[in-house]
Amino acid sequence: MKSQKSKFKRVLLKLSGEALMGDKNYGIDQKVLQFIADELKKISRLKVEIALVIGGGNIFRGLEASAEGMERTSADYMGMLATVLNALAVQNALETNGMPTRVQSAIEMQELAEPYIRRRAVRHLEKGRFVIFAAGTGNPYFTTDTAAALRAVEIGADIIIKATNVDGVYSSDPVKNPRAKKYSEISYIDVLKKGLKVMDSTAISLCMDNNLPITVFSLMKKGNIKKVLEGKKIGTLVRG
Repeated sequence: MKSQKSKFKRVLLKLSGEALMGDKNYGIDQKVLQFIADELKKISRLKVEIALVIGGGNIFRGLEASAEGMERTSADYMGMLATVLNALAVQNALETNGMPTRVQSAIEMQELAEPYIRRRAVRHLEKGRFVIFAAGTGNPYFTTDTAAALRAVEIGADIIIKATNVDGVYSSDPVKNPRAKKYSEISYIDVLKKGLKVMDSTAISLCMDNNLPITVFSLMKKGNIKKVLEGKKIGTLVRG
């Protein structure tokens, strides 16, 4: 039997909060949590170190609340707390399936999670534990996309793999425009110039400055995470 091996040593998996909703309009779907746990368990034999960043849009979205009149800083802090809820839910799902997991929060809340300490995070990864980075960067005005890019650079990840509701990056919204073109590969500069909704511009710029590639693919198709880690061409690759 051919041995399985990851193309990467260390990766950062970015999950949107909306992905956790499943078919619901709000909150967390236990079926989705179980699906994510099952998918991550499949790759345990690949000997790859995995960190995660999870958005909070299924519970609270700071930017939308700000647009409706809430003070932006307060709204963003509420959004950060939503990511902690999601991180704890995913941690529970992973550990229920026998995968040791640590949550590190950028906002200190010692009863719930470890504080974010880069060296400790790297040590957890080296010991084969999943590490979930919660509470964004700990600062308002920064998205969880930017937090994912920042943490990936800090821990020396080889790639960001962004699991979404669509199967890659398109020239426009494929739901609204059936003629939207899907890119198999695109440069950071073209993402910025075309205003494509891969990650926000701060996150893309950070990845570009540090030559950190991003793969965008569909989360809910079985085996996709494993395929990405094995180096198979699915979704869209963003690089220089």
